[in-house]
Amino acid sequence: MSRRITSVIAAAAAATALVAALAGCASKPAADGTSDTADKVVKVGVVDKSTAQWPAFVEAAKKEGITVELVDFASYEQPNPALAEGELDLNQFQHIVYLADYNVSSGKDLVPIGATAIYPLALYSSKYDDVKDIKKGETVAVPDDASNQARALLVLQSAGLIELKSGGTTFSDLADVDKDKSKVEVKALEAALIPQSLPDVAAAIINNDFVEQAGLKFSDAIAQDDPTDPNALPYVNIFAARAEDKDNATYLKLVDIFQNDPGVQKGLQEASGDTAVALKTPVADLEDALKKVEKDTESAKESD
Repeated sequence: MSRRITSVIAAAAAATALVAALAGCASKPAADGTSDTADKVVKVGVVDKSTAQWPAFVEAAKKEGITVELVDFASYEQPNPALAEGELDLNQFQHIVYLADYNVSSGKDLVPIGATAIYPLALYSSKYDDVKDIKKGETVAVPDDASNQARALLVLQSAGLIELKSGGTTFSDLADVDKDKSKVEVKALEAALIPQSLPDVAAAIINNDFVEQAGLKFSDAIAQDDPTDPNALPYVNIFAARAEDKDNATYLKLVDIFQNDPGVQKGLQEASGDTAVALKTPVADLEDALKKVEKDTESAKESD
């Protein structure tokens, strides 16, 4: 297994059992890709369907004659295999870097069909109010999935807690931490488990989906990256579909609803503590970014 790109497909076996339990089959597009929205049921995989944008999204879609069934997953490893196997129509939980890693690792060809938002990735602590107060030799936790881990390490480097060999890249992992030049030790944990582990470490990078589970507010962050940086395009969150469904009119309508419905956008900001930067990035730009990151990912795997 590649040291730099940890395969997410290893979780497919666990996801398969969950997928098999999902009722019914994923809806199919019309032969011309322009299926009628009337009485259409679309299964959308998400991580935490209770967040404020999703009830608003379901209601807004209903007004357009589309019934959205949200399929909730407990961790990031599950929605992509479910989508690839046809048990979902769409999913919305990941950024481009994560999707690229999945496609390269699994040999699948899931594609972005629309942007939702980009979120800062932040460092939190239940012990310190300032990153400068973290003591030398203490432990900081980061997500263990490859794409989020690399981004998390770059945040820690920007905060002055670690130094990465060669400056760090979107493929950095724990082996790239220069321990002799770093202030803290870094420990990788499953993203969903980090909130409950926060009291056991000096600080932790917590993905936005799990911040409130840790009893925190987004404003509690003691360090974060800049989501408005043009170089952040690979971290734009997206709706993903199977390649054959990229022009499905119903699915594209759902993207339009998400991007433009006032209730959905209000819920998005509420769920993110007003940290989300809502986007309508052209799909062609998303596709180009995915191709580039996939190419870079393949090159990184070959060099290991």
